[in-house]
Amino acid sequence: QVQLVESGGGLVQAGGSLRLSCAASGSFFSINPMSINPMGWYRQAPGKQRELVATITSGDSTNYPDSVKGRFTITRDNARNTVYLQMNSLKPEDTAVYYCNSAPRPFRINGMDYWGKGTQVTVSS
Repeated sequence: QVQLVESGGGLVQAGGSLRLSCAASGSFFSINPMSINPMGWYRQAPGKQRELVATITSGDSTNYPDSVKGRFTITRDNARNTVYLQMNSLKPEDTAVYYCNSAPRPFRINGMDYWGKGTQVTVSS
């Protein structure tokens, strides 16, 4: 089993910062340590499709779309099975529910994509 718990979201003014955390647990990670899994942060704004906004490989290489490049930073603490997303210079268009998961495709359980509950980020103008 896989369990992903995202936290750290909240309401922030434009230009502000937030740090999101994602704690991974479950029997899957006993066999497949998070350290070997490429991980990512996704977000979904109201009425829009979920999009991948940051990825980190097992070798700690990172990748970001242009919309967040230079503002978001993804890191991982393999000893804690935790992935972080540091978000700076936030903009109202960053408002969304943020999720962490395997990247570029989510973990699947019993043939279905698994998603945690996510954490809401709201950026006011």
